[in-house]
Amino acid sequence: MATSVNSAFSTFNNDYVNLLKDRTDKARASRNWLYSQLNKLEDKDDLNFPFKYDGWHINYGSFERRTKIRELDDVDLMFCLGGNGAYYSKYGNEYTIHTPNAGARLKYLSDSNILNSRRVVNKFKSSLSTIEQYKSAEINSRGEAATLNLSSYEWVFDIVPCFKTDTDIYLIPDGNGNWKPTDPRIDQKRITTANQNNKTLVLQLVRTLKYWNRRNSTYTISSYLFENIVINFVNSRAELNGYNDINIRDFFYYLISAIFGSVYDPKGFQGDMNTFTFAEKEAISRKADWAYEKAKDAVNAELTDKDQKKSINLWGEIFGTNFPTYGQ
Repeated sequence: MATSVNSAFSTFNNDYVNLLKDRTDKARASRNWLYSQLNKLEDKDDLNFPFKYDGWHINYGSFERRTKIRELDDVDLMFCLGGNGAYYSKYGNEYTIHTPNAGARLKYLSDSNILNSRRVVNKFKSSLSTIEQYKSAEINSRGEAATLNLSSYEWVFDIVPCFKTDTDIYLIPDGNGNWKPTDPRIDQKRITTANQNNKTLVLQLVRTLKYWNRRNSTYTISSYLFENIVINFVNSRAELNGYNDINIRDFFYYLISAIFGSVYDPKGFQGDMNTFTFAEKEAISRKADWAYEKAKDAVNAELTDKDQKKSINLWGEIFGTNFPTYGQ
Protein backbone atom coordinates (compact mmCIF):
# COMPACT_ATOMS: atom_id res chain seq x y z
CA MET A 1 0.00 0.00 0.00
CA ALA A 2 1.44 3.39 -1.05
CA THR A 3 1.22 5.61 2.03
CA SER A 4 4.60 7.27 1.53
CA VAL A 5 6.48 8.65 -1.43
CA ASN A 6 9.21 6.05 -0.96
CA SER A 7 6.75 3.16 -1.01
CA ALA A 8 4.96 4.65 -4.02
CA PHE A 9 8.19 4.81 -6.03
CA SER A 10 9.15 1.31 -4.90
CA THR A 11 5.81 -0.10 -6.06
CA PHE A 12 5.94 1.86 -9.31
CA ASN A 13 9.46 0.70 -10.16
CA ASN A 14 8.73 -2.92 -9.29
CA ASP A 15 5.38 -3.09 -11.10
CA TYR A 16 5.95 -0.96 -14.20
CA VAL A 17 9.57 0.14 -14.69
CA ASN A 18 12.07 -2.59 -13.87
CA LEU A 19 12.43 -5.81 -15.81
CA LEU A 20 11.01 -8.87 -14.11
CA LYS A 21 13.74 -11.04 -12.58
CA ASP A 22 12.48 -14.25 -14.16
CA ARG A 23 12.57 -12.69 -17.64
CA THR A 24 16.04 -11.24 -17.00
CA ASP A 25 17.35 -14.62 -15.88
CA LYS A 26 15.71 -16.31 -18.85
CA ALA A 27 17.18 -13.77 -21.28
CA ARG A 28 20.69 -14.25 -19.92
CA ALA A 29 20.38 -18.03 -20.14
CA SER A 30 19.00 -17.82 -23.68
CA ARG A 31 21.84 -15.50 -24.69
CA ASN A 32 24.37 -18.04 -23.39
CA TRP A 33 22.57 -20.75 -25.36
CA LEU A 34 22.66 -18.57 -28.48
CA TYR A 35 26.42 -18.12 -28.13
CA SER A 36 26.77 -21.90 -28.07
CA GLN A 37 24.85 -22.07 -31.35
CA LEU A 38 26.78 -19.21 -33.00
CA ASN A 39 30.07 -20.82 -32.04
CA LYS A 40 29.10 -23.88 -34.10
CA LEU A 41 28.34 -22.02 -37.33
CA GLU A 42 31.91 -22.16 -38.64
CA ASP A 43 31.82 -25.98 -38.45
CA LYS A 44 28.63 -26.50 -40.44
CA ASP A 45 29.10 -28.08 -43.84
CA ASP A 46 28.81 -25.77 -46.86
CA LEU A 47 27.92 -22.74 -44.71
CA ASN A 48 31.28 -21.06 -45.29
CA PHE A 49 30.77 -18.98 -42.14
CA PRO A 50 33.74 -16.80 -41.07
CA PHE A 51 35.89 -18.11 -38.25
CA LYS A 52 35.15 -16.73 -34.79
CA TYR A 53 37.64 -15.00 -32.49
CA ASP A 54 37.14 -16.76 -29.18
CA GLY A 55 37.14 -14.73 -25.99
CA TRP A 56 36.31 -11.35 -27.53
CA HIS A 57 32.55 -11.47 -28.01
CA ILE A 58 30.79 -8.66 -26.13
CA ASN A 59 27.41 -8.31 -24.48
CA TYR A 60 26.33 -4.69 -24.76
CA GLY A 61 23.29 -2.40 -24.80
CA SER A 62 20.91 -1.30 -22.07
CA PHE A 63 20.07 -4.88 -21.09
CA GLU A 64 23.71 -5.58 -20.30
CA ARG A 65 24.14 -2.21 -18.54
CA ARG A 66 20.98 -2.94 -16.49
CA THR A 67 19.32 0.28 -17.62
CA LYS A 68 16.61 -1.32 -19.78
CA ILE A 69 13.01 -0.87 -18.73
CA ARG A 70 9.99 -3.04 -19.25
CA GLU A 71 9.10 -4.67 -21.57
CA LEU A 72 12.18 -6.60 -22.60
CA ASP A 73 12.18 -6.44 -26.39
CA ASP A 74 15.78 -6.93 -27.47
CA VAL A 75 19.09 -8.33 -26.26
CA ASP A 76 22.29 -7.11 -27.93
CA LEU A 77 25.56 -8.90 -28.52
CA MET A 78 28.64 -8.47 -30.67
CA PHE A 79 30.02 -11.67 -32.19
CA CYS A 80 33.72 -11.33 -32.86
CA LEU A 81 35.30 -12.72 -36.03
CA GLY A 82 38.95 -13.52 -36.65
CA GLY A 83 40.88 -11.33 -39.08
CA ASN A 84 42.41 -14.42 -40.71
CA GLY A 85 45.12 -12.42 -42.51
CA ALA A 86 43.04 -9.31 -43.21
CA TYR A 87 44.20 -5.80 -42.31
CA TYR A 88 42.45 -2.43 -42.06
CA SER A 89 43.00 1.17 -43.08
CA LYS A 90 41.35 4.29 -41.73
CA TYR A 91 40.09 7.47 -43.33
CA GLY A 92 38.53 9.82 -40.79
CA ASN A 93 36.10 7.70 -38.82
CA GLU A 94 35.59 5.21 -41.67
CA TYR A 95 37.47 1.96 -41.69
CA THR A 96 38.16 -0.37 -44.61
CA ILE A 97 39.09 -4.02 -44.11
CA HIS A 98 41.40 -5.39 -46.83
CA THR A 99 41.43 -9.10 -47.61
CA PRO A 100 44.07 -9.82 -50.31
CA ASN A 101 45.92 -12.10 -47.89
CA ALA A 102 42.89 -13.30 -45.93
CA GLY A 103 41.39 -16.76 -45.89
CA ALA A 104 38.77 -17.91 -48.37
CA ARG A 105 35.81 -17.28 -46.06
CA LEU A 106 36.52 -13.56 -45.78
CA LYS A 107 37.49 -13.31 -49.42
CA TYR A 108 34.08 -14.77 -50.32
CA LEU A 109 32.42 -11.80 -48.57
CA SER A 110 34.71 -9.25 -50.22
CA ASP A 111 34.49 -7.06 -53.31
CA SER A 112 37.88 -6.59 -54.99
CA ASN A 113 39.65 -7.60 -51.77
CA ILE A 114 37.59 -5.18 -49.65
CA LEU A 115 35.44 -6.86 -46.99
CA ASN A 116 31.87 -5.70 -47.54
CA SER A 117 30.16 -5.30 -44.16
CA ARG A 118 26.70 -5.61 -45.75
CA ARG A 119 27.65 -9.01 -47.11
CA VAL A 120 28.94 -10.03 -43.68
CA VAL A 121 25.66 -9.03 -42.03
CA ASN A 122 23.75 -10.89 -44.74
CA LYS A 123 25.91 -13.97 -44.12
CA PHE A 124 24.89 -13.80 -40.45
CA LYS A 125 21.25 -13.41 -41.43
CA SER A 126 21.24 -16.40 -43.79
CA SER A 127 23.28 -18.58 -41.41
CA LEU A 128 20.95 -17.97 -38.46
CA SER A 129 18.29 -20.07 -40.17
CA THR A 130 20.29 -23.16 -39.24
CA ILE A 131 19.87 -22.48 -35.51
CA GLU A 132 17.30 -24.43 -33.50
CA GLN A 133 14.03 -22.65 -32.66
CA TYR A 134 14.63 -20.27 -35.59
CA LYS A 135 11.59 -18.16 -36.38
CA SER A 136 12.92 -15.34 -38.55
CA ALA A 137 15.92 -13.10 -39.09
CA GLU A 138 16.13 -9.60 -40.54
CA ILE A 139 18.75 -6.88 -40.86
CA ASN A 140 18.13 -3.96 -38.51
CA SER A 141 17.35 -0.49 -39.81
CA ARG A 142 20.94 0.74 -39.30
CA GLY A 143 22.38 -2.19 -41.25
CA GLU A 144 24.66 -3.03 -38.31
CA ALA A 145 23.07 -6.22 -37.02
CA ALA A 146 21.18 -9.36 -37.90
CA THR A 147 18.05 -9.42 -35.77
CA LEU A 148 17.13 -12.97 -34.77
CA ASN A 149 13.65 -13.89 -33.63
CA LEU A 150 13.44 -17.24 -31.84
CA SER A 151 10.08 -18.88 -31.28
CA SER A 152 10.69 -19.45 -27.56
CA TYR A 153 11.17 -15.83 -26.48
CA GLU A 154 9.30 -12.52 -26.64
CA TRP A 155 12.54 -10.62 -27.25
CA VAL A 156 14.79 -10.59 -30.30
CA PHE A 157 18.56 -10.77 -30.45
CA ASP A 158 20.51 -8.07 -32.29
CA ILE A 159 23.71 -9.81 -33.36
CA VAL A 160 26.43 -7.45 -34.57
CA PRO A 161 29.46 -8.94 -36.37
CA CYS A 162 32.69 -7.31 -35.26
CA PHE A 163 36.48 -7.43 -35.46
CA LYS A 164 38.85 -6.52 -32.64
CA THR A 165 41.76 -4.33 -33.75
CA ASP A 166 45.35 -4.09 -32.58
CA THR A 167 44.44 -0.73 -30.98
CA ASP A 168 41.92 -2.50 -28.70
CA ILE A 169 38.77 -1.13 -30.31
CA TYR A 170 36.10 -2.96 -32.28
CA LEU A 171 35.00 -2.47 -35.87
CA ILE A 172 31.32 -3.04 -36.70
CA PRO A 173 29.27 -2.56 -39.90
CA ASP A 174 28.43 1.04 -40.74
CA GLY A 175 25.39 0.18 -42.86
CA ASN A 176 27.10 1.30 -46.07
CA GLY A 177 29.47 -1.58 -46.68
CA ASN A 178 32.41 -0.24 -44.67
CA TRP A 179 33.19 -0.39 -40.96
CA LYS A 180 33.08 1.99 -38.01
CA PRO A 181 34.72 1.93 -34.57
CA THR A 182 33.06 1.28 -31.24
CA ASP A 183 33.87 0.02 -27.75
CA PRO A 184 30.86 -0.82 -25.54
CA ARG A 185 33.20 -1.50 -22.63
CA ILE A 186 33.53 2.28 -22.19
CA ASP A 187 29.77 2.69 -21.76
CA GLN A 188 29.68 -0.19 -19.28
CA LYS A 189 32.55 1.18 -17.21
CA ARG A 190 31.09 4.68 -17.21
CA ILE A 191 27.72 3.75 -15.74
CA THR A 192 29.20 1.15 -13.38
CA THR A 193 31.58 3.76 -11.96
CA ALA A 194 28.80 6.35 -11.60
CA ASN A 195 26.59 3.81 -9.85
CA GLN A 196 29.32 2.66 -7.45
CA ASN A 197 30.25 6.26 -6.61
CA ASN A 198 26.66 7.18 -5.77
CA LYS A 199 25.37 4.56 -3.34
CA THR A 200 24.18 2.34 -6.25
CA LEU A 201 21.32 4.78 -6.91
CA VAL A 202 22.17 5.54 -10.53
CA LEU A 203 20.81 2.44 -12.27
CA GLN A 204 17.35 2.91 -10.76
CA LEU A 205 17.48 6.65 -11.41
CA VAL A 206 18.20 6.02 -15.09
CA ARG A 207 15.42 3.45 -15.40
CA THR A 208 12.78 5.58 -13.68
CA LEU A 209 13.67 8.62 -15.77
CA LYS A 210 13.63 6.52 -18.94
CA TYR A 211 10.03 5.65 -18.14
CA TRP A 212 9.20 9.36 -17.97
CA ASN A 213 11.09 10.05 -21.19
CA ARG A 214 9.35 7.26 -23.09
CA ARG A 215 5.83 8.17 -22.03
CA ASN A 216 5.76 11.81 -21.05
CA SER A 217 8.44 13.81 -22.80
CA THR A 218 7.22 16.05 -25.65
CA TYR A 219 9.87 14.56 -27.95
CA THR A 220 11.13 11.17 -26.86
CA ILE A 221 14.89 11.27 -26.53
CA SER A 222 16.58 8.13 -27.83
CA SER A 223 17.41 5.67 -25.07
CA TYR A 224 21.20 5.85 -25.43
CA LEU A 225 21.29 9.63 -25.70
CA PHE A 226 18.96 10.02 -22.73
CA GLU A 227 21.02 7.62 -20.63
CA ASN A 228 24.12 9.69 -21.31
CA ILE A 229 22.31 12.90 -20.38
CA VAL A 230 21.36 11.33 -17.05
CA ILE A 231 24.94 10.16 -16.42
CA ASN A 232 26.22 13.63 -17.32
CA PHE A 233 23.82 15.00 -14.70
CA VAL A 234 25.08 12.51 -12.12
CA ASN A 235 28.70 13.36 -12.88
CA SER A 236 27.95 17.09 -12.57
CA ARG A 237 27.02 16.63 -8.90
CA ALA A 238 29.41 16.34 -5.99
CA GLU A 239 27.16 13.49 -4.87
CA LEU A 240 23.58 12.40 -5.35
CA ASN A 241 20.94 12.75 -2.68
CA GLY A 242 20.19 9.51 -0.86
CA TYR A 243 16.62 9.58 -2.18
CA ASN A 244 15.91 9.34 -5.89
CA ASP A 245 12.77 11.51 -5.79
CA ILE A 246 15.08 14.43 -4.91
CA ASN A 247 17.46 13.39 -7.69
CA ILE A 248 14.58 13.17 -10.18
CA ARG A 249 13.51 16.71 -9.27
CA ASP A 250 17.09 17.94 -9.70
CA PHE A 251 17.47 16.12 -13.03
CA PHE A 252 14.43 17.88 -14.47
CA TYR A 253 16.00 21.21 -13.52
CA TYR A 254 19.26 20.11 -15.16
CA LEU A 255 17.48 19.01 -18.36
CA ILE A 256 15.83 22.42 -18.80
CA SER A 257 19.14 23.88 -19.94
CA ALA A 258 21.22 20.76 -20.70
CA ILE A 259 19.04 19.82 -23.66
CA PHE A 260 20.37 22.89 -25.49
CA GLY A 261 23.97 21.74 -25.13
CA SER A 262 26.09 19.13 -26.83
CA VAL A 263 26.07 15.54 -25.62
CA TYR A 264 29.23 13.87 -26.80
CA ASP A 265 29.66 10.14 -27.32
CA PRO A 266 31.74 9.00 -24.32
CA LYS A 267 33.56 6.55 -26.60
CA GLY A 268 34.75 9.47 -28.74
CA PHE A 269 33.49 8.09 -32.05
CA GLN A 270 30.11 9.74 -32.77
CA GLY A 271 30.75 13.33 -31.76
CA ASP A 272 27.71 15.32 -30.62
CA MET A 273 24.73 12.97 -30.35
CA ASN A 274 22.21 15.74 -29.62
CA THR A 275 20.80 16.33 -33.10
CA PHE A 276 17.44 17.82 -32.09
CA THR A 277 16.45 21.03 -33.83
CA PHE A 278 16.30 24.19 -31.74
CA ALA A 279 12.50 24.08 -31.79
CA GLU A 280 12.55 20.48 -30.56
CA LYS A 281 15.02 21.39 -27.82
CA GLU A 282 12.74 24.22 -26.74
CA ALA A 283 9.78 21.84 -26.51
CA ILE A 284 11.77 19.31 -24.44
CA SER A 285 12.99 22.13 -22.19
CA ARG A 286 9.44 23.35 -21.59
CA LYS A 287 8.32 19.83 -20.67
CA ALA A 288 11.28 19.45 -18.31
CA ASP A 289 10.42 22.80 -16.73
CA TRP A 290 6.81 21.66 -16.21
CA ALA A 291 8.02 18.41 -14.64
CA TYR A 292 10.48 20.28 -12.45
CA GLU A 293 7.79 22.59 -11.06
CA LYS A 294 5.57 19.58 -10.29
CA ALA A 295 8.47 17.70 -8.72
CA LYS A 296 9.47 20.73 -6.65
CA ASP A 297 5.91 20.99 -5.31
CA ALA A 298 5.88 17.24 -4.63
CA VAL A 299 9.10 17.40 -2.62
CA ASN A 300 7.85 20.43 -0.68
CA ALA A 301 4.59 18.65 0.08
CA GLU A 302 6.49 15.64 1.38
CA LEU A 303 9.26 17.33 3.37
CA THR A 304 7.78 20.67 4.42
CA ASP A 305 4.03 20.10 4.56
CA LYS A 306 4.39 16.45 5.66
CA ASP A 307 1.59 15.64 3.22
CA GLN A 308 2.41 12.28 1.66
CA LYS A 309 -0.89 12.06 -0.19
CA LYS A 310 -0.44 15.40 -1.94
CA SER A 311 3.14 14.53 -2.85
CA ILE A 312 2.18 11.12 -4.28
CA ASN A 313 -0.59 12.70 -6.35
CA LEU A 314 1.84 15.24 -7.80
CA TRP A 315 4.32 12.52 -8.73
CA GLY A 316 1.43 10.74 -10.41
CA GLU A 317 0.86 13.78 -12.60
CA ILE A 318 4.48 13.54 -13.73
CA PHE A 319 4.69 9.78 -14.31
CA GLY A 320 1.14 9.03 -15.39
CA THR A 321 -1.68 6.75 -14.37
CA ASN A 322 0.54 3.77 -13.55
CA PHE A 323 2.04 5.65 -10.65
CA PRO A 324 0.29 4.53 -7.45
CA THR A 325 -2.34 6.67 -5.82
CA TYR A 326 -2.29 7.21 -2.10
CA GLY A 327 -3.42 4.10 -0.24
CA GLN A 328 -3.35 1.98 -3.41
